[in-house]
Parts: sequence; C-alpha cells; structure tokens
Amino acid sequence: MKSPQFFSTILIIILIISTSVCAQTISKYDQHQVFDNTFLSAPGTVYRSGSGQPGPQYWQNISNYNINVQLNTEENIISGNVKIIYINKSPDNLNHLWLQLDQNRYKLDSRGALANNIVKGRWSNRNFEGGYNIESVSIELHGVVIDADYFIDDTRMRIILPQALKSNGDSIMISISYSFAVAAYGSDRMGILKTKKGEIYEIAQWYPRMAVYDDVSGWNTLPYIGAGEFYLDYGNFDYTVEVPADFVVVGSGELQNPAEALTPAQMERIADAKESDDKVYIITIEEVTDLDSVSYVSETKIWHFKMTRTRDVSWAASRAFVWDAARINLPENKTSLAMSVYPIEFADDSAWGRSTEYIKASVEFYSKMWFPYPYPVAVNVAGKVGGMEYPGIVFCSSKAKGRSLWGVTDHEFGHNWFPMIVGSNERRYMWQDEGFNTFINIYSTRNFNNGEYVSRRDSARNLVKYIISDSSESIMNYPDVIYPKGLGNLAYFKTAIGLNMLREIVLGEDRFDYAFRTYINRWAFKHPTPEDFFRTMNDAAGDDLNWFWKQWFYENWMLDQGVQGVKYINGDPENGAVITIVNYEQMAMPVPLKIVETNGNTINMKLPVEIWHRGSDWSFKVKTTSLIDSVIIDPDYQLPDVNPKNNIWSSNYKLEE
Repeated sequence: MKSPQFFSTILIIILIISTSVCAQTISKYDQHQVFDNTFLSAPGTVYRSGSGQPGPQYWQNISNYNINVQLNTEENIISGNVKIIYINKSPDNLNHLWLQLDQNRYKLDSRGALANNIVKGRWSNRNFEGGYNIESVSIELHGVVIDADYFIDDTRMRIILPQALKSNGDSIMISISYSFAVAAYGSDRMGILKTKKGEIYEIAQWYPRMAVYDDVSGWNTLPYIGAGEFYLDYGNFDYTVEVPADFVVVGSGELQNPAEALTPAQMERIADAKESDDKVYIITIEEVTDLDSVSYVSETKIWHFKMTRTRDVSWAASRAFVWDAARINLPENKTSLAMSVYPIEFADDSAWGRSTEYIKASVEFYSKMWFPYPYPVAVNVAGKVGGMEYPGIVFCSSKAKGRSLWGVTDHEFGHNWFPMIVGSNERRYMWQDEGFNTFINIYSTRNFNNGEYVSRRDSARNLVKYIISDSSESIMNYPDVIYPKGLGNLAYFKTAIGLNMLREIVLGEDRFDYAFRTYINRWAFKHPTPEDFFRTMNDAAGDDLNWFWKQWFYENWMLDQGVQGVKYINGDPENGAVITIVNYEQMAMPVPLKIVETNGNTINMKLPVEIWHRGSDWSFKVKTTSLIDSVIIDPDYQLPDVNPKNNIWSSNYKLEE
C-alpha cells in the first residue's frame, strides 16, 4: 500500500501538468476523424468499379435530337418542333419517361421564381413571364404512333407509356411542337442584347430534352431552380434555325449548308481562317459599320447544323456581328476553328479584338495538357450573358476586356472539358464541373502569353478567409441549398485550391497529371459520380487519398499548423536540432518547411501527412551546423492555414505581408 505522501506528490505533479496544458493552445485534432477507415468503403458494382472506372456492365441511355425552330424577332418568340429518338440501354424496363422543360423556370409561379430572392440577383427574373407553350406531344413506340399521355409539373414533363420501353436497346420517338418567349435576361444562361446595329440573341435551353436515367438515382428529376445547372444524355443533334435573311447564326457543331447561309466572300474567308494561326475577318468591322441601323428585311434564311456525341447544343444570332476566326491546332495534326462574334462597340484590341487569340490559346493548351478538343468549332459570343458554357460555343459579356475577357473566355471554354466531355451531374454536384474547370484555368493562365494575366492573389492562404470559415459549408451540398454568397467560393475556388494542393503538395505533378488524365479518359462522354473521381485518383495515383477527400469535400474543417519550438541535442546545434510542430485544428495536411540557420544555410523539406497518424504533435530531427534563425511552415503560401502567425518560429523573423 502506497504512503499518503506518495499520493500527495502525484497530485502535485498532476496539477502542474494540468496548469501547463491549460496555458497552451489546446488542439482540436482527432486523427480518427481524418483517417476514417470506413470512408468510401462501399464495394464497387458491375456498373462502377471500386477502382473508379466504368464497370464491365456500365450503361447510359442515348438521346438523339432533330430540332427545327424559327426566331421571330418582332415578338422575340422561338417556335418549332423537336423529335427525340430515346434509346433505353439500361437493364430496366421503363413504364414512364421524364423530360426537362427548362424554359418553365420563367413562369411566375415556377419553383425557381418563387424560391429565389425578390431582390435582383443572378437567377432572379421576376420582371418577365415566359415558359413553354406545348402545342402537341406524340410518341411512336413499337411502330404505333399515338398522342402522348403527358403531365407537366414545373420544369418537368412525365410521359406514361402504353407499354414498357424495354431494356437493353429498345427505342421510342417523341415529337413535341412548342414555342416560348425569349427573356431579355435569361438568368445569365441566355438573353438579348441591344446594340447599335441590332439585337444579339443568345439562345440556350431552347428545346424540351430528356432527363437522365442512370444506375445511381434512376430518373434524375431535380427541378431547375437556377444555381444547379444541367445533367444530360449524350447523343447526336441535327438542327435548323430560321432567322431574318440579314442575320448570321453561329452554333454548336458544323454548318451543313454554307452555300445557302453564307456569301461566296464569307465562304472564302472561312477557308482562309482554317489555314491561319492569325485571325481572319469573316465579317469586317467596316461591313457592320456600313449597315443601316434598322433592318427592313422581311425574307428569312435557314441555318442548318449538326453535332455528334454531345449532350447539348446552343446558338446565337444577330445582324450586328463582327465575325473573325483562326485555326486551332490540336494533337495528332488535327484542327478545329476558333470563331468570335461581337458588336462594333467592343471590337477594339483592348476588348473583343483579342477574343479569338484567347480561344485559340485556351483550347490548344487544354487539348495538349488533358484531352483533345473533340468539336469542329469553338465559338465565343459577345452578348448579355456574363459567362455561360455550351458544347462548342460560349456566351461571354460584351463588356469584358483585357484580363476579364481572358478570364471568362478561358473559363467558359474550359467547361468543354467539364462537363461537356466529362459529363457529371451539374445540378447535384456543381463543384465537379466548376471547380475542376477553375483548377485547370490556373495552369492555362500561367501558360498564356508568358503569364500576362497571372495573379498572386489566388494562393490558398490569400483565399482562406473566403473558402474556410465557421460560416462555410460542405462542397458536397448541392448548389441550390448552399448559401448564395458562399457558392462561388465553395464550388469554384475551394475545389480548385484543393486540387492545386493535391497536385503541388500531396502527389506531385507527375502522379497527379497521370491520374487526372486517367479520370478524363475513363469518363469522357460518360456520367461519373464524385466517388468515381475519388476512386480513380486513388487508383491511378497509387495513394489512399480518402483522408483528403473527406476533409476537403465532405467536411468544413480548418487547418492550423504551427511550430511549437526548437531544441538542440545536448544543447549543441552541431549535434542537430529537434523541432516540434503541432496540428491545432481538425484538418491534416503534409507540412512544407523552410529552416534557415544563422550561418545562411537553408534546409527545405516536406513532412508527409502520415506524421499526423498518431496525434496532434510531431517532433523530428534536423541536421544543423549552427543556430537556427527561423522555422517556417508553408513558406510558399500553398496551404489554407487559418492562423499563419504561428507558422514561424523565430525571435526576430517577421511575417511577410
């Protein structure tokens, strides 16, 4: 039995230790939360492998479209018809179908109208009433043509079939006649811009289209509210647009009737542009300047386009277009055509006069870096829309110039990789296209014209107050429920910074680039989930990165790594030093370090994330030759550390502003 004096001594020691601990910052870190062995542990299926690639029985349905519409510029109405050949490649018999009616977002009683703020905002549009006028719906199934049994609810249409659309390849044709009024401001997706020489129409979400039926959710029927964008099948498109005869139409895909739509001079100029690395004017500034300010043309002209293996098509039309173009050089000696259309008001070289240069640089870089551009044209349209992407064509603000025009052009064309080639579900996972695209924009901007538009302000540390805070949310929330002021920071910047850290700190460029290209190649023209991305990166990079995916995408944890102290072995720096660092917050990351000795010697090192496996503090030995002047965590500002003041240990070292 111990003496009373023993227990008194132990009590004093405990009190001393407790007082010492309370005097220091207490870590919130729990390694079991970060390195959670149950995270992403569900087994793969025959449709989606545990390695992140499409499984041996992966399938997706096919939607082919034939669309014919007319633009009435007197009343700003589009009318026409669409025929959809829908092919059921799934293993399920389908007794009903769902279609998307995105224009119904502009009905005053739509969910989107009622669920967005009454104040002016990007997706608010309360001064316009639109929506589809559905004139007729018929189906042809198994050789029988009948009027469809359909029901419209908000932005969705259900068709009940008289008999099942059978699994593994059965098809149906849906025919719909419709019309809708074009909004002057279409919630930053489409719109009409008035210019000196006429209106510019940017037209999107302009035809009823199939909802996606997949192996993850069955029918994807989330309504179109505004922030969440689109999720679409792949297929082939054949479409015509009838416009006033003095209008020019540019669109997704390849023009099929140039002899009817273009003048001989325009056809010759396009042929020249296809062989030129410098822009060639198809319609010159002078030709637009000489136009009458008002069109008196009563005749119409049809423009016919086709595009294959795409999830969508869009177009723009105007009599006010200056039009220039240049060749895009792609891998394996293939080419595409960069084209810009814009009004004379913004035609100078400080603005849209450089648009085609920007398109060319952006598309060529991404084609070489990640995956070859698959479309015959890349069209940039100056108009009302601030920035919106569609396959082969993008809408950018006519007022953008210089850095802002490069930024929006590069960003919107980057979307041709995410989600046009890699067809993720934008309505549910905005970050899987916006964030990936913002990430690849980092490197295209560094590459463009010797870094003409590079900015240091985009470092993780400079953006930390925007992307990580107590008011932040999980990236995995779907966009319509994320607080509006935080949507861009989460979906765009936090995702991009996370991938940037993964490339430059965790994996290194070689391993990351191989894994990221593997993801693109595996899921090109398919429908990946977030888990498919995470698992592919784990598989191709050769690392279990679940700790990173969990903390960065699913949680709202913060990072605070600090230097606690330095001790010399036996009190002599020539014997080396032991440095102790602490992880104060719940997030864990590798630790880049710069150690500067008083004799000028510098030691750069990086400690792996595994140092945090067993707790919140880590001590390591460094070979030193003199006293240490400073120890700096994250000297290049690559980490989103919420408290950089404790990143530096020194008596006289000052934090750089």
